[in-house]
Amino acid sequence: MLREFRPSDIRAMVALFRRSVHETAAAHYEPEQLAAWAPNASSPRWVGRLPNDAVFVYELDNQITGFVAVESSGHVDLLYVDPEYQRRGIATKLFDRVRVWAEASGLARMSTEASVTVRPFFERCGFTVVREQIVQPDGVAMRNFWMELLL
Repeated sequence: MLREFRPSDIRAMVALFRRSVHETAAAHYEPEQLAAWAPNASSPRWVGRLPNDAVFVYELDNQITGFVAVESSGHVDLLYVDPEYQRRGIATKLFDRVRVWAEASGLARMSTEASVTVRPFFERCGFTVVREQIVQPDGVAMRNFWMELLL
């Protein structure tokens, strides 16, 4: 079931985010990079990170299995699926919902900063790479891609 985010979802979202980064992205990033990307963050830190205009979660069996957050500019800030539930179409359903939201909001384009891991997913959704970039969360260099989609 796809639904809008509720503040009570934060704890499950933080745990899902950490699992997703540390398990799924481990194929493309070093342990030091994963630790900088997804440190042991408390739920209050995340409450401040979600001032996005649209946040949706996907639930299966009363468990949050994925979530997406997008800013008013159309920037997809967060899109994560629990590693145990990947390859079941959850990310696609979440992105399709955000795309409908963006089009209804009158946006002409969407953007994201995609990791090496998720870049192929965004390409399948129609995004193109604008530039490769090096970001430095907590001073640790990591490669990702600025991508855009014209609506």
